[in-house]
Amino acid sequence: MHLDHTGLATTDLDSLLFCFEDLLEADVAHEELFDGMRIAFLDVGGDYLELIEPVDGEGAIAGYLDANGPGIHHLAFATDDIEAALERAREQGIELIDEEPRDGAWGHDVAFLHPKSTGRMLVEFIEH
Repeated sequence: MHLDHTGLATTDLDSLLFCFEDLLEADVAHEELFDGMRIAFLDVGGDYLELIEPVDGEGAIAGYLDANGPGIHHLAFATDDIEAALERAREQGIELIDEEPRDGAWGHDVAFLHPKSTGRMLVEFIEH
């Protein structure tokens, strides 16, 4: 398992994208509209920054922004076996948001762990 990306919630994806593209000399690896969100992945040396902006003011990211403002939303860890990663988390008593993997951005399978169990940090498992 390794760090795959850091998710950043924003109300202005274009400005943040421009800032990090220039500042980090990073290329956009992927962009899409997914589940009411506009998403861009910036390649920063093989890891990614995932910039996430709600499209219509609804959904989990909009709620996060209302409660917390822009900033780090989650850390995502890549695994070759998301089912095994979820099972390890269950065995350790980690509360899961997703009991089973679901479709995520960029066509990946994802599952989230509850921040109550992970030091108040939203953690995502991702299988490419």
